[in-house]
Amino acid sequence: MEGVMVSIVIPNYNGERFLKGCMEALRRQTYEDMEVILVDNASTDNSVELAQKLYPGIRVVELDDNTGFAYAVNRGIEAAEGEYVLLLNNDTIVFPNFVKNQYNMIKGKPDVFSCSALMIQNADHKLVDDAGDELAALGWGFAPDRDKPVSGCMVPHEIFSSCAGAAIYRKSVFDKIGLFDESFFAYLEDMDIGYRARLAGYRNLYNPYAKVYHLGSASSGSRHNAFKVELSARNSMWMLRKNMPVWQLILNIPFIAAGIVIKTVYFAKKGLVTAYLKGIVKGLSGKLRNTSKNAGEKHKDTGFAAYLGLQMWLFRGMIKRVKK
Repeated sequence: MEGVMVSIVIPNYNGERFLKGCMEALRRQTYEDMEVILVDNASTDNSVELAQKLYPGIRVVELDDNTGFAYAVNRGIEAAEGEYVLLLNNDTIVFPNFVKNQYNMIKGKPDVFSCSALMIQNADHKLVDDAGDELAALGWGFAPDRDKPVSGCMVPHEIFSSCAGAAIYRKSVFDKIGLFDESFFAYLEDMDIGYRARLAGYRNLYNPYAKVYHLGSASSGSRHNAFKVELSARNSMWMLRKNMPVWQLILNIPFIAAGIVIKTVYFAKKGLVTAYLKGIVKGLSGKLRNTSKNAGEKHKDTGFAAYLGLQMWLFRGMIKRVKK
């Protein structure tokens, strides 16, 4: 589709049981200047056929293997015709004004890279699933408003990074900072790209007017499992190593070490400590692999003041996480 303003990219892997709600909600959108692209990670169910039936005109990018979230959305971004790319999980049901409100929030703000939606728990419509993500000096990425009442999260504000489960991005910025880092496979790749955008001088915003119900854990199971824990631990270390200069890494070593100890105790209680420590070791050892064009490049024009400002944000995130 030529000349559209917003391209909606939906990564999918065996999401047949979720796509009915997702597609029907997109058909009810009040915003019309958009296209929908389904990137299928070699599903073995009837996902593609169902999506084509429910949303006539949908564009499908079929991949040969399950290459993970980052690779899939990158192929969708490359195929997108719009000035803005809206990433959407397949297990979401968006409100009728969702796309319109995301577009209205980002347009006219050239310094804004992304806007994160108000993701509401489908199991309890009074509670937040995600309202933008933060990063703490402890080395943790977290959703500060998760499980809080929706009614208390209705004010737009700046965030560290957007949750890619329902976020809109300014496509032109990808040309400057690169696409999602495909070596991450899944988890924290959205925080990594938000981090890189901030280092390049862009902001990320939370948009409470763009609402979506989120079923959660559609592709990989429950909130905590060995797969998620290991990849999240590895990727958290990769993200810090990629984006921090040496002096900043040294400054944060005591906080990161404390964070690892706390998480080790936490996951030991859940029987997942082996997966967690395995991920940490992988994240701290070996050479970083950056399979996405420009994904791992530090911005040479990023001055000390920018890194210092980010450090203050990390300290603020740590205080916020401890209070939570």
